[in-house]
Amino acid sequence: MIGYALTGSFCTLGRSIAVLERLIGEGYDVQAFASDNAYLTDTRFGAAAELMGRVETLTGRSIVHSVREAEPFGPVTPLEALVIAPCTGNTLARLASGITDGAVTMAAKAHLRQDRPLLLALASNDAMSQNLGNIARLLTRRSVYLVPMLQDDPVGKPYSLVAKMEMIPECLSLALRGVQSRPLFLTMDRHGG
Repeated sequence: MIGYALTGSFCTLGRSIAVLERLIGEGYDVQAFASDNAYLTDTRFGAAAELMGRVETLTGRSIVHSVREAEPFGPVTPLEALVIAPCTGNTLARLASGITDGAVTMAAKAHLRQDRPLLLALASNDAMSQNLGNIARLLTRRSVYLVPMLQDDPVGKPYSLVAKMEMIPECLSLALRGVQSRPLFLTMDRHGG
């Protein structure tokens, strides 16, 4: 079983859920996790209850959304891999700093205790400013892998990076073999924005 965690990058949740559907179609058994923001917040991109209901229907399981529920995933119920998609800058900073204050960060902490792959699909407006150091810190950490990313709007959002969500299945396969997908930073011309 793999874990698939959603955090509050609301504009990328739909793409992430489409990838989750693809993974399930490829035969992955999935347990979903969600941050409070992803689990509870209605936005112009969708009502939280509808999005989370879709995830629960796809996985056939209730979403883990509390620290208490997430803690056993590692020592008691090990996951083969954990994907965080989207991984916000806030979640990235918490992971890099060892802060465990929600279901997703707890699942990641419990999972990393087992040295199993943690795959991050970043979606952050400050990835190339305040969070650039956190990307570097996590890249050097054993068992942490990043989905290749690109600037989604270099002029309007010059510090933003978004993972190429469609690459998650390929990157998951590589991470399960201990390999980081390269190149890590993509260009729109080569990879179609």
